[in-house]
Amino acid sequence: MQPRKLPWDWYPGTVPDNVVIDDGAYVETAYSFTAYRSHADPGMRIGEGAAVYNGTMFDVGPDGRVEIGRYAILSAPLICADELVEIGDYGLIGWNVVIMDSQRLDPDPERRRDELRAVATRTPRRIESTGPTRPVRIGANAWVSFDVSILPGVTIGEGSVVRARSLVVEDVEPYTIVTGSPARPVSRLDAPRTAP
Repeated sequence: MQPRKLPWDWYPGTVPDNVVIDDGAYVETAYSFTAYRSHADPGMRIGEGAAVYNGTMFDVGPDGRVEIGRYAILSAPLICADELVEIGDYGLIGWNVVIMDSQRLDPDPERRRDELRAVATRTPRRIESTGPTRPVRIGANAWVSFDVSILPGVTIGEGSVVRARSLVVEDVEPYTIVTGSPARPVSRLDAPRTAP
């Protein structure tokens, strides 16, 4: 298969073969894939009308997968996926958002030191996930504002809003606004009468 270059791209790299991009989707730069190393088939799907802008980084491990729904917008998040990160249709992910489905390192100090020593012998020098994974799911029509961190195992319900600089450590109910560190509900939204 021919390397896939983006004709408008400032970066000389390519889009990995196992990334499926809908014809109507937009990916601003292949630089977003410099830490992508998934062997899954496919490792990523980017849906119709979705947009992945400059500054977005996909740190996807060998078994990781990412699903980006229709008309979702990724302004400039860091997505760390060692199992699965899903972003639903019409999802809006702001600048400097961190979404991670694993902590990457074992909490045990000795095992963590062993992994850090091993990094020094690798090329490239990269931490590979040695801890458990727990998928992250962001529902349709959810809005995750800037500087938010979403930890492993979290589900953010459809139509919810996560306000700026929140730390999300547990599930967010559909049509709920949360804020804070850790994020807590502050109000509810009315569910739409018709589906998009």
